[in-house]
Amino acid sequence: MQLSPSMQEFILHWGNMGSRWGLNRSVAQIYALLHLSPDPLTAEEIAGTLNLARSNISNGLKELQAWKLVRTTRQLGDRRDYFTSVGDIFDLVETVIEARREREFAPTLTALRDIQGRAEGDDTPPEVRARIAETYEVMQTLDGWYDDISQLPRASKLSLLRIGSKIGALLSGDALKPKKKKKKATS
Repeated sequence: MQLSPSMQEFILHWGNMGSRWGLNRSVAQIYALLHLSPDPLTAEEIAGTLNLARSNISNGLKELQAWKLVRTTRQLGDRRDYFTSVGDIFDLVETVIEARREREFAPTLTALRDIQGRAEGDDTPPEVRARIAETYEVMQTLDGWYDDISQLPRASKLSLLRIGSKIGALLSGDALKPKKKKKKATS
């Protein structure tokens, strides 16, 4: 696959951002390439395009599959696997949020619930028990909110995103203030 300068810049930037999000830079670049590619790519095509070792590509694809961010397909008469990204950026965000919820948020909720129960029976001071309980309650509320939102159809989620800032501004009183013009991002 031939990359234009803009495509190269996109992939490099995505790699930099991925490393800030806790992904290996190469893994993020593999995802970016698959996201931009109009057609499924083989591991060999990915390695050649990104100029990365085949073993690095193989490991990166396994990680992306574990995160459910890429899909594998086959083509008739070809023994190779072909890889595609999960879809559009909305699908990516939903997949990452759900994976992080399962890996990070849910275990924290379980731990907090257990800690709260143990704190009731040991010499934990009442004000500390109250803080633990409050933390658990807020996190449980956020998790319930996420669960409710995740059940909505995509169109409803997009509508909520669009009106969310308007509701926030209305509740904070900012809706009555004159709006400032946003600056365009510069490179």
